[in-house]
Amino acid sequence: MRLHRLEIEGFGPFLERQVVDFDRFADDGIFLIAGRTGAGKSSILDAVCFALYGAVPRYEGGDKRLRSDHCAPDDISEVVVEFSTAAGRYRVSRSPEYQRPAKRGGGLTTQAPTAALEEQVDGTWIGVAARAREVGAELDAILQLSREQFLQVILLAQNRFARFLLADSKERQALLRRLFATERFEDVQARFDDRRRASENALQASLAAVNAALEQAERLVTAAELWGEHVPDGEHPDTTEGRLAALRAALERAQYQAERRAAESGDAEKRLSGADAALATARDERKGQQQRDETRQALERLDAEEATIAEARHVLQQARTAEALRATLDAADRAATAHAKAASAEHIARETWLATGVDIDEPQPDLDAPAPSAPALEQWAEQRTARSGEWRRAAELEKTAPARAAERARAEAEVIAASALIDARDAERSELPARIERVTARRDEERRSADRVDDLQQTLTVATARRDAAVHAERMRAVLVGAERTLADASAALAATQTALADVRRRRLEGFAGEIAATLADGQPCSVCGATEHPSPAEHSDPVSQDDVDHCEAARDDAAAAERDALESVSGVKSELAALDAVAGARTATEAERDVAAATEAHSAAQSAVRALADAERELAEVTQRAALLDKAREEAVEAGAAAHSALALIIQRSEDAQTMIVEARGSCDSVADRLAEAAVHISAARAFAAALDETARRARAAADAVAEQQQALSASDFDDPTAARAALRSAAEQLALDERVTAHAVQREKHREALLELELRALPEEPIELGGFEAAAQSARAEWKEAVDVAGRARTTAEQLGGLIDSAAVEHAASAAQQNDFDVLKALADAIAGRAGNTHKMTLETFVLAAELEEIVEAANRRLTDMSTGRYQLQHSDALAVRGAASGLGIVVFDAFTGQTRPAQSLSGGETFLSSLALALGLAEVVTARAGGIQLDTLFIDEGFGSLDADTLDIAMRTLDELRSGGRTVGIISHVESMQEQIPAQLVVEQTDRGPSRIRA
Repeated sequence: MRLHRLEIEGFGPFLERQVVDFDRFADDGIFLIAGRTGAGKSSILDAVCFALYGAVPRYEGGDKRLRSDHCAPDDISEVVVEFSTAAGRYRVSRSPEYQRPAKRGGGLTTQAPTAALEEQVDGTWIGVAARAREVGAELDAILQLSREQFLQVILLAQNRFARFLLADSKERQALLRRLFATERFEDVQARFDDRRRASENALQASLAAVNAALEQAERLVTAAELWGEHVPDGEHPDTTEGRLAALRAALERAQYQAERRAAESGDAEKRLSGADAALATARDERKGQQQRDETRQALERLDAEEATIAEARHVLQQARTAEALRATLDAADRAATAHAKAASAEHIARETWLATGVDIDEPQPDLDAPAPSAPALEQWAEQRTARSGEWRRAAELEKTAPARAAERARAEAEVIAASALIDARDAERSELPARIERVTARRDEERRSADRVDDLQQTLTVATARRDAAVHAERMRAVLVGAERTLADASAALAATQTALADVRRRRLEGFAGEIAATLADGQPCSVCGATEHPSPAEHSDPVSQDDVDHCEAARDDAAAAERDALESVSGVKSELAALDAVAGARTATEAERDVAAATEAHSAAQSAVRALADAERELAEVTQRAALLDKAREEAVEAGAAAHSALALIIQRSEDAQTMIVEARGSCDSVADRLAEAAVHISAARAFAAALDETARRARAAADAVAEQQQALSASDFDDPTAARAALRSAAEQLALDERVTAHAVQREKHREALLELELRALPEEPIELGGFEAAAQSARAEWKEAVDVAGRARTTAEQLGGLIDSAAVEHAASAAQQNDFDVLKALADAIAGRAGNTHKMTLETFVLAAELEEIVEAANRRLTDMSTGRYQLQHSDALAVRGAASGLGIVVFDAFTGQTRPAQSLSGGETFLSSLALALGLAEVVTARAGGIQLDTLFIDEGFGSLDADTLDIAMRTLDELRSGGRTVGIISHVESMQEQIPAQLVVEQTDRGPSRIRA
């Protein structure tokens, strides 16, 4: 990772936007961030950390006051960092949360923090993420370093890397855990502890199950008094195997007792069966005696009912004889009733016919006859019905007369409308030729203007290019003035450095004699003349070293490079300005702007003409199409008018024919409907009278036939007249009841006689049998059997329960042995991983892994500490047992080659602590970088600490840092040590202004 550019505004001590170009220090490799204490040197590193990770390490536990106190409410706060990795070049911008004026209602409101990430693609910045969470996720993938890793390998904040050297094991473990993400090993330890606890719980549950089963079995044995003589008073051995052996012996005794009790239960059951059989026999005989006595009594009752049953049998026989005549009797009654009803209906029909009256002009039957015949009435009704059919068509025409009148009115209106439509079409068609002429003229005029739109577009494009070139040229002239001023300053600086170099070289040459004289010694030959006597050696009053000359040459080279850069800048600006003037065509920005306005106006007018031309052409097409439609519509209107005239004539003819038919059918009535109604009444009366005459005659014949049939049936029966026959009739229910009564009496009498005969054959004693003795014997046998069954069941249950408990305890005991082995293995592993029991160093698995990482870090640190301490000091990883039970394995001690002993890091002096801490921090950076996938670290910052070093040690530290520049790495150092300011020419100076805010000066 390499930092290229930093922009700070409204952040920390910086109010106005400050820009730091880190690429300026790429050639030097090392640059110094200098300034007075409190000016804001460390705030530069805070800004870098805030932009990349959204947090500042100095404010982790307190008030996060990132916004500058110098900001006004409307000022912005922002940090922009531009950096590159192997994945590409990126720019990240962040703003912290701060209070700003509310846009509505006055007062202040909280401005939410913002973040944005961009990537440079083909010279253009493309947005990647625009929300803080998304920016953080993208940066994690790009940087591949967490914030803790970044602070340990790139940004070595003030006193932060010394903390790692002097920390105790617990604090060092917390830091290494964050750097190497070894929390997963703690999860492994937790999972093993969970498995150990689960195994222990399972083992304890299994042992508890074994003990519970054994205790329950022992209680069962004790309650059943099954202990043998070798276990007095219910006591049992202490071991599980001994307890199982004693219980198995008790189980054998329980099984033997169960077999004996089962045999006793069988004997009791046999005695119970004999007693129950004797009781059943006695009860059966006692029941036979009762049935015999009851049957004798029932026969006596049946004999007493014999006379009543004989009467019922006679009534039933008479009813069955009369039942054969029921249909004949009922038919005669129904025929007489129907004839009476028919005669009454005939009288009513005659009166109705006579009441209707008939037109004397109409043909009619012979009304003077005393009884007109039915055929004559039917003939008259048919004739009148035929005439009614003719009148019904006329009635329909009479009913639809209003509809015909409305239809005639509509036809007349259609004729008038057709004529009006033809006139309207003719009027509108006559106006269209003039309108077509006007639209055609307007279309031609708009077409002439629209044809120039492309030319005017080209003119506008040229004018716009000239305007943009003229405006840019004016800006470039201002840039050229600044570039020429920079070139003049660079030339003056170069002249000054060349003068200073010449002066130093002259002084160097002049001081050679004094330099040689300083090396002369009495008796030693001079390196110039060879004399051994030196009577008058030159004085070295103005000493100038070769380093001074090299320094001035480097300054001269830098100034020359700056002048070349300034000259190239001036040349580039002049070239660009010449190109812009050529495009602008000697026009000023104001003149070019007027040309653009005129071209824009003309082009807009042409575009309007294009739109107007389209409108005119569309209108012309519409008018032409309208003329064609009007011609077609007129033809259709003429055809519709002719059809309307024909339809009106036909309607008039149909109306006149219908009226003639209606007048003929109406006759003397008010309407055809009235005449139809009158005819319907006459026809209905005639037909009803004819039907009544026919029905009366038919019913009279049927009544005579029924009387003759009835008389014939009575002659063949036992009854003298219909009255006697009807008196003997009984309903079906009454006959069924009589039959059932007679049959039931006969069946009951026969059944009781058979039952009595069977009971008499058993020769039962006449005296009643007593059941008390038999019941007492059976009850006693049953009580003995229940007791025997209960005892046998308890013995069997005890044996079964005891066998089940013994089997369960044996199975659980066998399983617990395997669980015990698993638990022992898991406990040993969990204790070893967690640093317990046999782990004498009390090192957890995570500590063991971190100890290996720490050994590698110490090895990397010693490669630099050996040089920085001139071989005296080396760091050593210590896994010595910590005091008071603390975890071991992460100790660091210092080996002193002068004493051959190790000592705590806290015993080092301030300068030695700084060197050791710096070496350890650089070693930590190497290891963390390797663990992060071999990330290339091209930028490194070190904040303070050099003030504790003496001059020689400072030179050693500087040489070490100088080695870090290899491979293009840039190292930034924050320090106010004056000697470092003299040794490091590339500097960023942070200084406070008179107004309070700080600024950065390169």
